[in-house]
Amino acid sequence: MRKLLYLLICSFFYSTFAIAQNTIGLPAIVNYSKKEFRGGAQTWDTQQDKNGILYFANNEGLISFDGGYWKVYTLPNKTIVRSLRIDTDGKIYVGGQDEFGYFFPDQSGILRYHSLKHLIPSQFREFADVWNVVILRDEVYFQSNDRIFQYKGNNIRVFKPIREWNFLASAGGRLFAQDRSHGLLQFNDGIWQPISNFFSNGNQITAILPYGNDTVLITTMKTGMYLLHDGKITRKQTEADALLAADRIYKAVNINEQLLAIGTTSGGCIVMDHNGKIIQRFTMLDGLQKNNILSIFADAAQNLWIGMENGIDFVAYNSAVKYILPDKHNPNSSYTIRIHDQHLYIGTSNGLYSVPLNMTQEDLSYSKGDFSLVANTEGQVWNLTELNKQLLLGHEYGTYVVNPRSAQSISSAVGTWRFLPLSTFYPATEIITGTYTGLYTLQYKDNRFIEGSRINGLIESLRFIALDNNNVIWTSHPYRGVFKLVLAPDHTSLKATLYTDKNGLPSTLGNFVYHIKNRVMVATEKGLYEFDESRNKFVASSLLSDVTGPPYFRYLQEDPSGNIWFVQNKTVGVADYSRPQGNKPYSLLYFPELTAKVVTGFEHIYPFNAENIFIGSERGAIHLNYQKYQQSAQRLRVILSEVHTVGPKDSVIFGGYFTQGRTTPRLDNHQNSFRFAFSSNLFEQLDNITYSYRLIGFDSDWSEWSSKREKDYTNLPMGRYTFLVKARNNLGVASSPVAYTFIVAPAWYQTWWAIAAYLALAGGLAWWIVRWQRERFRRQQQQFEEEQKRLTYLHQLELDRNEKAMVSLQNEKLATEVDFKNKELATVTMHLVQRGKLLSAIKEELIKWHKQKPGTGTNNPATATDLRKVLHLLNDAEKNDNDWDQFAIHFDQVHSNFLSVLKARFPQLSATDLKLCAYLRMNLSSKEIAQLLNISVRGVEVSRYRLRKKLQLPTEVNLFDYLMQIV
Repeated sequence: MRKLLYLLICSFFYSTFAIAQNTIGLPAIVNYSKKEFRGGAQTWDTQQDKNGILYFANNEGLISFDGGYWKVYTLPNKTIVRSLRIDTDGKIYVGGQDEFGYFFPDQSGILRYHSLKHLIPSQFREFADVWNVVILRDEVYFQSNDRIFQYKGNNIRVFKPIREWNFLASAGGRLFAQDRSHGLLQFNDGIWQPISNFFSNGNQITAILPYGNDTVLITTMKTGMYLLHDGKITRKQTEADALLAADRIYKAVNINEQLLAIGTTSGGCIVMDHNGKIIQRFTMLDGLQKNNILSIFADAAQNLWIGMENGIDFVAYNSAVKYILPDKHNPNSSYTIRIHDQHLYIGTSNGLYSVPLNMTQEDLSYSKGDFSLVANTEGQVWNLTELNKQLLLGHEYGTYVVNPRSAQSISSAVGTWRFLPLSTFYPATEIITGTYTGLYTLQYKDNRFIEGSRINGLIESLRFIALDNNNVIWTSHPYRGVFKLVLAPDHTSLKATLYTDKNGLPSTLGNFVYHIKNRVMVATEKGLYEFDESRNKFVASSLLSDVTGPPYFRYLQEDPSGNIWFVQNKTVGVADYSRPQGNKPYSLLYFPELTAKVVTGFEHIYPFNAENIFIGSERGAIHLNYQKYQQSAQRLRVILSEVHTVGPKDSVIFGGYFTQGRTTPRLDNHQNSFRFAFSSNLFEQLDNITYSYRLIGFDSDWSEWSSKREKDYTNLPMGRYTFLVKARNNLGVASSPVAYTFIVAPAWYQTWWAIAAYLALAGGLAWWIVRWQRERFRRQQQQFEEEQKRLTYLHQLELDRNEKAMVSLQNEKLATEVDFKNKELATVTMHLVQRGKLLSAIKEELIKWHKQKPGTGTNNPATATDLRKVLHLLNDAEKNDNDWDQFAIHFDQVHSNFLSVLKARFPQLSATDLKLCAYLRMNLSSKEIAQLLNISVRGVEVSRYRLRKKLQLPTEVNLFDYLMQIV
């Protein structure tokens, strides 16, 4: 008997263990505490609207979450919201305690509650909690324990239970209810018709769900699951029956047509397919806040929202990123990952773990099983490499060959970092191992690995090793530089050449050697470098040279498709060569949700294929379905969560909901500072979203992309503005922008009547100014004219004074010139007088000589003739008028053209008369005039007499005075 009991107990625990097996990959679970969403302790229901915003029925009221902001809306009586549903018009129907109605946004986009209680017949207006709300076509049903209320049009009809209403739901276009005594009923043509009394007397129904054609799935609290088809109830057998019997079903929901999620009262959440096979199970051990689930909901992206005591959990069930914990009780860091012989191996700081894989699945994270520690591998695992169809393990204690259950040591060299075959041929007969103390060899003979020998020549910890196309080994040390290693022919020694910053590397520190694109690359602090053999130095590589951000590549790994996976500044990324972008042969993609989750300094990425990328993490390992990840961008949407004015009293002017017929808000001028809050509800990638915004009417262009979810504008001038915002994920996919238009009204002094007053005031002022200006102008004109007169008078005085001065100066000048001419005339006259005297003297002497006594030589005929010639020349000289012409010119210049005027007035005057007039005007004596005219003094008197007659002067007129008055 005891033996039988023991076998039964063992069988129970074995079956429980078997069905409890989970998928190896678990989705990320995000815990939201009630402090974060500012709600009550319990969350009873969850729904999602067409914009992707989530709503939670909570003890504190209705709570909404748009991916960035939580908002709480209370009922008028401040009671618990137990249930909710959303119709196609966006009305959010809620049921509370002694209250039900709906929330709908007003013209400002703020949710307002509209109670329907006043439509209930007065005798039924008192009721308890409304546990379920159902929308079926144009009808809304609210279920409490003693009433079912049918809301249609603007009327409410009340249905009383036979004993007590326990449940209400719709499925397949049919409405079902549970009565405590009569079981399951269906609503047809306004009447509740019994289907089966199987669900009576405490067999509480917790969910009724569509299940294929004409079939519904019914879950119960205590007895498991059932199917309803053609009015018949049949039991639904599942792998979870034992669990469900123990933990009880409290809620259930379809994830899609193949999967459903079940929330239990004490066993967490179970995901199973419609055949009853368990797919996954989530408990507190997997990250849930509680195992007691009050509500469960699958959103549009097929992710789960779980309501529970004191919190809400988000399970990114459909996310492309999963987390693998080889040891859930002690989640250590993972350093190396490998798939070998249909097993997944993960090397951790606590040993090597393995789990069998279902290789028929594309996404291997859905393989079910439990990890086990491979025997003989306890301690730090560094490396897993498959060579010659065997799995080599690099361990802190040496090198091992791994079998599914154990590992066998083949080398005692302490601390094996890396394995490097010296040929690409299969099988590789010799392998280099990098260890804590240098290089060692492994030999492959008779289908097994055996320990080789130490390679002398370099004693360093060599974790990064690569082989180039010339069979030269390159290795790096993080603190010393890069070594070039040339093996001796027998591979027992090597020649090492060290390259540092003196050989082209940007620094001696932080260099890591990798083999990428059939080339040896060195990841440095300033990007990728490769060796230039012709120059015997390292040069910057063109590979990934245009990657933006910090160029410090900490890790590089090429996948089977030629894509390059890397870790840059603690962020995982990939250069995808299957998607060229612009003029680059690849596109860059970063995974922000993995930032800072890799093991810094010991990064590891194992790209098995596009659906299975494994990444070493500080907590276990991460599985990335890269193919699925790229397809998740199509649901990106941006939400304008709220707009409120900023000031002494902030006020919300837009609550996040756009309604039909919404008018453009017009705000007072003092309300000219605003804060715009926005978000995106791509819930599984919230950390990947960046935003760009623009305020038309103020900004000239879109802002730079930023993860900030708020933007402030202060002191906006009057005018019409439109705020635009759009979201973008790390795949570079941007959402359509959302627009919000508003008007900042002018201040009172900017209104039309103020402007009219300003214009009137300005007109009056202008009229006064014009009048004043005219008067001022008249006075100024008068002053100007008077001043002009005064200035003219002064100017005239000045002109007169200047003219007099000029006349005086001219007179002085003329007097000077006359004086000078007179002096010249005097000189010429004296010259003429002297010449006349001289000529007269010579002539007299010659005459005397001619009259001398004979014999003196003059009687000589020749001499007499010559003497006569001389006398004749002297006479000609005396009669020569050349000097007179020169004299007449100067005389006229000095005496105002005296001679010209005189000749014009008295044309009968001869040249001798003119000369006489000139000499008389010069006041010469008769003797001087005689000499100048070459006549006697008596002749001068006679000439004066004749001149008076020609001038017709009376005797009483003095000739000299007359001549002085001619000009």
